[in-house]
Amino acid sequence: MGEFHIGDALKGFLKKSPLRNGIRAVQIEEIWENLMGKTIAKYTDKIQIINHKLFIHTAVGPLKNELIYQKEQIIQRVNEAFGEKVITEVIVQ
Repeated sequence: MGEFHIGDALKGFLKKSPLRNGIRAVQIEEIWENLMGKTIAKYTDKIQIINHKLFIHTAVGPLKNELIYQKEQIIQRVNEAFGEKVITEVIVQ
C-alpha cells in the first residue's frame, strides 16, 4: 500500500464530506480580517456561508452600502483565498 501524508488524506476526505461547508464557514471567519481589512472586520457582526452564499451581518448602515457595492470583489477575494469557487453570491444583512 502506498504512503499518504495525513494532510493529503484530510483534503481528500473533505472534498467529499458534507462537513466541508461547515469547515468553510469557520475558515471564512478566520480569514475575514485579512480579506477585507481591520475596520470592516471590526464592524461585521457575523459571517456565514450557506449553500454557496456568503451572508454578512452588520448593524452599520454605511458599511452595508459599501459591502453591497463590493459584492463582486468580495466573491473574487473569497474564492481566491480558498483556491476554488466557494461562494457565488453575497447577501448583506
